[in-house]
Amino acid sequence: MVQLDDVRSFFKNCFQEHGESAEGVGWNSAYAQEVRFDQLLKIINPGESFTFLEFGCGYGHLIDYMRSKGLFPTHFYGYDILEDAIQKGAQHYQNDKQVSFHSSLEEIPVTDYLSASGVFNIKLDHSREEWTDHILKSLHVFDKHTSRGFSVNFLTTYSDQNRMDERPDLYYADPCFLFDYCKRHFSKNVALLHDYKIYDFTLLVRKEYDQ
Repeated sequence: MVQLDDVRSFFKNCFQEHGESAEGVGWNSAYAQEVRFDQLLKIINPGESFTFLEFGCGYGHLIDYMRSKGLFPTHFYGYDILEDAIQKGAQHYQNDKQVSFHSSLEEIPVTDYLSASGVFNIKLDHSREEWTDHILKSLHVFDKHTSRGFSVNFLTTYSDQNRMDERPDLYYADPCFLFDYCKRHFSKNVALLHDYKIYDFTLLVRKEYDQ
């Protein structure tokens, strides 16, 4: 079983160095972070009320971004393994009754939707086999914690080989394998988005249309 202490330390160092910014939660720019947000948020049916869980929320930038796009969850739950980020988010939104931050999933009820951005990119010294198993177990957690669907992104094995060779600490996922896994285990309605000019892809698992 994968232990995340080293991953937690990695993100803690990022947050201590860069603070409440895209770089502080492991992205190389705000542009890269928000391009990915745009893909992940396609899981939402904007015409209906919904609750939302961000798995790996950092300090909570996504809720502001959602609202700027006209998406207003009845409640936004943020979950993260980094206590420093959770505390910053809770402090910033302490007067917002529609937003809460948590370091335990057990505190959070089943939500309509869940998104996870970049939470599987940093594998550090874990083997590819160990990290793949960790991902699949996490996808089952996402499924159990949602009623209408979830979205998640990954770095892609279709990246340039020299780019992948330079960063053995990163996990590059096979989009075809994960698409097939989600189709077979979670929903008949799965979308694979791989056309947004960044070296990753997004999976949208829609459960509300299964009959």
